[in-house]
Amino acid sequence: MHDFTSQVRWTGNRGEGNTRYDGYDRRWQVCSPGKPIIECSNDPLLGGDPQLHNPEDLLITALSACHMLWFLHLSFNAGIVVMGYEDSPVGHGESAPSGAGRFLAATLRPQITLAPGMDVQVADAVHEKIHDVCFIARSVNFPLRVVAQYDFSEA
Repeated sequence: MHDFTSQVRWTGNRGEGNTRYDGYDRRWQVCSPGKPIIECSNDPLLGGDPQLHNPEDLLITALSACHMLWFLHLSFNAGIVVMGYEDSPVGHGESAPSGAGRFLAATLRPQITLAPGMDVQVADAVHEKIHDVCFIARSVNFPLRVVAQYDFSEA
């Protein structure tokens, strides 16, 4: 068993708390002890600051990061040498008229640089194994698709 902890602190009180719907900011911090503070807000469509991460950003980022870390590990086990990895994940969501929202699916779009001579088919097969082990991917209730692109580093 594992316990994962975090600390979230609302920082949007303008002096009156949330006595008025338009009287407070949707700003908050991830401020877990011993770790850098991450300034966050609500989704901009819901009055948040578009310059800050929102919960939806953090969820899709967690999916991407978990996938990347498992890809690196399982690629090592498969003899695939990874020289670079970048992802631009996208979460596909919907909002109901009531304001309730949810993710319907997510797509990871990693751009992976492999060492010369690596087998792209073996690298693709690694992606398929990740859904069985990634803590975050195994915890969400929506489909997660991976559309990987590869290039090769110079020898």
